[in-house]
Amino acid sequence: MALKRRWGLRLCARLPDFVLLLLFRDCLIGAVNLKSSNRIPVVQEFESVELSCIITDSQTSDPRIEWKKIQDAQTTYVFFDNKIQGDLAGRAELLGKTSLKIWNVTRKDSARYRCEVVARNDRKAIDEIVIDLTVQVKPVPPVCRVPKAVPVGKSATLHCQEKEGYPLPHYSWYRNDVLLPTDSRANPRFRNSSFLLNSKTGTLVFSAVQKEDSGQYYCIASNDAGSARCEEQAMEVYDLNIGGIVGGVLVVLAVLVLITVGICCAYRRGYFINNKQNGESYKNPGKPDGVNYIRTDEEGDFRHKSSFVI
Repeated sequence: MALKRRWGLRLCARLPDFVLLLLFRDCLIGAVNLKSSNRIPVVQEFESVELSCIITDSQTSDPRIEWKKIQDAQTTYVFFDNKIQGDLAGRAELLGKTSLKIWNVTRKDSARYRCEVVARNDRKAIDEIVIDLTVQVKPVPPVCRVPKAVPVGKSATLHCQEKEGYPLPHYSWYRNDVLLPTDSRANPRFRNSSFLLNSKTGTLVFSAVQKEDSGQYYCIASNDAGSARCEEQAMEVYDLNIGGIVGGVLVVLAVLVLITVGICCAYRRGYFINNKQNGESYKNPGKPDGVNYIRTDEEGDFRHKSSFVI
């Protein structure tokens, strides 16, 4: 290969100038080529990572290097004009000529990164390579909701949710420190139960709870970066006392009947009659026989004329 290159250079050197201009590209030796030791790196949050971009072949001693970040359909510069750009400024550097190292990665760094090299003296002057970086985030303690008391035979739903972990976590439920299967019918140990667990959403649904379902419940959210659990919460399953409920209803009805009878009796005896005055009603005094009272113009002044009926 080296001999062929030297021969090609000598051949180009012996050609006339106008021929060199016509065959300029064909006389150049080499083409820039890139490779990567890991095109899909995975790292946990707050660790460091190297985005490998290596020039394997080029005749250009000082190629132009650029790194770009592609995220949410937007492309931004990471390394341009020989310096780190954007939100990686201060926590990234170029390793060797072309590889990129990032310290203290965050979940926002998960994206596609494109390494671009321009080698002007090469026959193929441009090459690029794409690196898919995944930053894993450990789950935080999930939020769990467990009903405190449920009557026998009724349905019940337990909820577990976590919003920080990446990739999305899967969920497991425990009762009294015993792992519950996704379907109670699939495990003879839980044949007296009737529940289904959705490990993607974290919901545990009982179609009809039994006394054996009472206990301390907690949930664990897990992904490749780690796991976290919520605090234990008690769920009590109690018997529904039908006789007691019927007796209570009868007692209430009896009390209402007694109150109604008492009110009726009170009305009949006149306890609810509203007298304007205590005692007898007020009556105007009667006129003495044979006396006619005549009212004058002045209010309150009366005179009379005598007339007697014998």
